Amino acid sequence: MTSKFLRSVLAIAVLSMIVGLTISAFAQTGSAAAPAGGASAPAAPATSTPIATGTGSKLGTINIEQAVVGSNEGQRDFEVLRKKLEPKQNELKQQNDELESLQKQFQTQSDKLNDDARATLQKQIETKKKSFDRAVQDAQEDFQNQQKEIFQRILQKMAPVIVKHAQGSGFAMIVDTSNPWPQSPILWYGEQGDITKAVVDLYNTQSGVPAPAASGAATKPAGPRPAAGTTPKPAAPKSTEPPK
Repeated sequence: MTSKFLRSVLAIAVLSMIVGLTISAFAQTGSAAAPAGGASAPAAPATSTPIATGTGSKLGTINIEQAVVGSNEGQRDFEVLRKKLEPKQNELKQQNDELESLQKQFQTQSDKLNDDARATLQKQIETKKKSFDRAVQDAQEDFQNQQKEIFQRILQKMAPVIVKHAQGSGFAMIVDTSNPWPQSPILWYGEQGDITKAVVDLYNTQSGVPAPAASGAATKPAGPRPAAGTTPKPAAPKSTEPPK
């Protein structure tokens, strides 16, 4: 139970706002013309976050989550985070094992205990469960905060690479495909307009971070898991051929 959230990689619903604001800010900065006479350009209103578009004619896509996590820097930093959290994961597993042992003891011995002993054991279980639930919540919040910090830090540096590549390649707009439909409005897209790999290659060259040592088959980072009791909806199929 505890390892599920510790293995999950990115809280997409939270990070999608970071993506929109970061890319928009860099696109506006990169495309703004310098005012005549060296005067400083007025700051944009804090509440204005329009989606910037280029002057080209093509529509492109990028999987921001895949680009950040799949970059050399992202692989390195998320692996460091995973190892950093291993002691906490082991601690939570131990607490969970102890709680399950007490619950099993209560189920198998409850009818053999007197009222006082049964009440004491039940109280012990409730106390440990409350402590465990709190520890899980705190660890999850800490994990998500550190994930978000890594993601935002890399995205801040990757955003101008995305904008520069898009502008130089004649794109009028780039949309993020990290979220599958219906979580995002993108129902279908073709692979020929995807710039994810190109951006990752450019960013790896710029960052100078070497590729991580190969450790078997590469695995795609897990996306967010559906909440208990819900049925995940299938993502819209992707195709390299236009729909008929």
